[in-house]
Amino acid sequence: MLKAFFMKKHPIWLKICRYISTMSKLLSFLFLALFSVNAWASYILIPMDVENQKEHLKAYGITYWTLEKNVKVKWLLNYRGGSFLLPDSEAIRKECQIRGVSFEVISDSKTEQILTDISSPSQNMEAVVLEKAPRIAVYSPKGSLPWDDAVTMVLTYAEIPYTVIYDEEVLSDQLVLYDWLHLHHEDFTGQYGKFYRAYRSAPWYIEEKKNAEALANKLGYAKVSEAKRDVALKIRDYVIGGGFMFAMCSATDSFDIALSVEGVDICEPMFDGDPSEPGYQSKVDYSKTFAFKDYTLERSPMVYEFSSIDMTTKRKIPKETDYFTLMDYSAKWDPIPCMLVQNHTALVKGFMGQTTSYERDQIKSNVLVMGENKSNGEGRYIHGIKGKGFFTFYGGHDPEDYQHRVGDAKTELELHPNSPGYRLILNNVLFPAAKKKKQKT
Repeated sequence: MLKAFFMKKHPIWLKICRYISTMSKLLSFLFLALFSVNAWASYILIPMDVENQKEHLKAYGITYWTLEKNVKVKWLLNYRGGSFLLPDSEAIRKECQIRGVSFEVISDSKTEQILTDISSPSQNMEAVVLEKAPRIAVYSPKGSLPWDDAVTMVLTYAEIPYTVIYDEEVLSDQLVLYDWLHLHHEDFTGQYGKFYRAYRSAPWYIEEKKNAEALANKLGYAKVSEAKRDVALKIRDYVIGGGFMFAMCSATDSFDIALSVEGVDICEPMFDGDPSEPGYQSKVDYSKTFAFKDYTLERSPMVYEFSSIDMTTKRKIPKETDYFTLMDYSAKWDPIPCMLVQNHTALVKGFMGQTTSYERDQIKSNVLVMGENKSNGEGRYIHGIKGKGFFTFYGGHDPEDYQHRVGDAKTELELHPNSPGYRLILNNVLFPAAKKKKQKT
């Protein structure tokens, strides 16, 4: 009664009350709006399926960039092609827009529903936490151009930083500084890539041989093969100690061969100045290798091949039908190989190299064949455990250049932003960031 009388006698008070009431409603609306933004836009989903991602390769770069900021990411194995789940922030949105990476802003409730579906025992899916950006090293001659190697090309395209190291750094025990090591297409046997027949008179071959000999001498070795042997042994110890090694093309089989002939001279005079040891095939020790067994070394320096491991000359597959199939693993029980085969397709185009693929019968039984051409009896993409560490071997030179030859133009990854073959490389790059579970296979 008194309040009504007071307001009737004092209209200015009435206006003040109405103003306060309006402001209260406005503040309530703003509070609800802010709460709604927090509730309905809390995560960024980077889809990795074929329909919804414009830049599969750069998506890995966004994930790595986020990890560099000490922000954890969830890798949703087998969910929409192996998508990434990141906390929502304006900085991440902007970075995705700058790099052209497709993303979706999703609510808390939608995120919870996705994670609940993934955790269901009936679904072959899993959410793996990525904790920190791995420190990446690329073993490569300092003068090599980035497009000489598929890994350096895709790291550059995805904007993932790496450090180039070579024999001096490896032999001085600097590998401990890195979580992940890639072996550039190297010849660890000291035979200069077996290029002798075709390129022995080429200026680049003469120069590379001269530089390799000078570096070996500088490091205290009489022969390049001896220096490469010790480099291979250091890399072996790095993996056994817990490192992750990824290799492609000739770095895969030549690495294993170098380990298996430790202390045995398999090089002919044009490579190291003296003859090879008589009967060196009988001295090969397969127990020392990572992945391969029962192979026969190629003795002739005129043959562009290291051993019977490689399938290049045994392949009877037309280019048009040259594909390999990725294996399907349990995301919950075998997350490691499942991570390494994440893709938006299970069928990947084949591609060649000095070492294109591996003779199935010469792969050790404890090594997983994650990608194979079953009709031709060859493994293309293999993975194993050595000591506390891991290794992956990937046959071929360039996933988007079917038959790469010396002097060919570089691959422009802007034309292949969704390459399934290159995605396999980047799966390996992110693998050390994962909080790992014990493998069951």
